[in-house]
Amino acid sequence: MKIAKNTVPSVSYVLTVDGEVVDEAKKETPLSFIFGVGGMIPGFEKNLDGLETGDSYEFTLSPDEAYGEYNQNAVVDLPLSTFSVDGKIQEELLVVGKVIPMQDQNGNPLNGTVVGVGKETVKMDFNHMLAGKSLHFEGKVIDVREASPEELEHGHVHGPEGH
Repeated sequence: MKIAKNTVPSVSYVLTVDGEVVDEAKKETPLSFIFGVGGMIPGFEKNLDGLETGDSYEFTLSPDEAYGEYNQNAVVDLPLSTFSVDGKIQEELLVVGKVIPMQDQNGNPLNGTVVGVGKETVKMDFNHMLAGKSLHFEGKVIDVREASPEELEHGHVHGPEGH
């Protein structure tokens, strides 16, 4: 079976950025996802489209095909009070390099990385950690199957145990 819309490919891969491995999925624990429903970056899906079980792949995605260019406007100063609970600043969160799960003004989840801590503000970077980077993938298609009606309804892959 070929990878196409509403199939579930299971793939192994090694992702390198600037020559360093930043992520991988081994054949024993492959990445499985519903193809064509927007759960993966478009460039990744584009390069897997039409591949079959056993096929190997290797490709590099430009920032535009992956997480976009680095956006300096996504680096913002937030009031220190943003990080208080019951009137107490959560200082254990305020460590440069720490990724903090947050929400935007519409309640959507997003991660911010602490890039600086001042007396009254915290500088946060809301760019994806791979924004502005070229991504090199090398891997193999382990399996391809049809997505179940339940998986399509829920929008994600179910394992042997259900969810």
